[in-house]
Amino acid sequence: MSERAGFQAPPRWWTPWVRWITRFELALGAVALVIMFVLVLVQAAQRYLPVGGWSWTGELSRFSLVWLTFTVAGVLVTTDSHIALQLVDSLKKPLVVRAVRVFACATVAVIGVGFAVEAWELVSTQGDLRSPSLRMPLAVLYFFPFLGFVSTAVRGAVAAVVFAVRGVPAAAEPTEVHA
Repeated sequence: MSERAGFQAPPRWWTPWVRWITRFELALGAVALVIMFVLVLVQAAQRYLPVGGWSWTGELSRFSLVWLTFTVAGVLVTTDSHIALQLVDSLKKPLVVRAVRVFACATVAVIGVGFAVEAWELVSTQGDLRSPSLRMPLAVLYFFPFLGFVSTAVRGAVAAVVFAVRGVPAAAEPTEVHA
């Protein structure tokens, strides 16, 4: 079995969980995107209607942008779609490429843990505060970024281990680490 084939074959018990979690995160992101799109259209239509505008539409669309951004962050790590310097992948020394990719993924994981801790702090301490228009507890606002940061941290750590153990796949082929 080639190194590339081994890279694409995660443990069998892991794959269904990763797929389910990825689909869940993408579904949350899609719902946030649809909410944001519809509410921006409502805001635009309100300008031409004789009734007063609803202030909560702008607030909820901004919250949806936050939720969209952070709930799919872990998926970007798994599919290797996050911002990266691909110049490193074209280096001729596989050991250097592997070391840089492991370091990058480990850094993503550490930063994800730090942000998850801070997001949880906001979730646990901001429950009494409410948003101005919706009167939504701010703990709800911060819960979705918390989930996204946990996902990012776990997937970054798994990607670092996969790259360290199995190596980095060829740069020309799409990468999926099944984190």
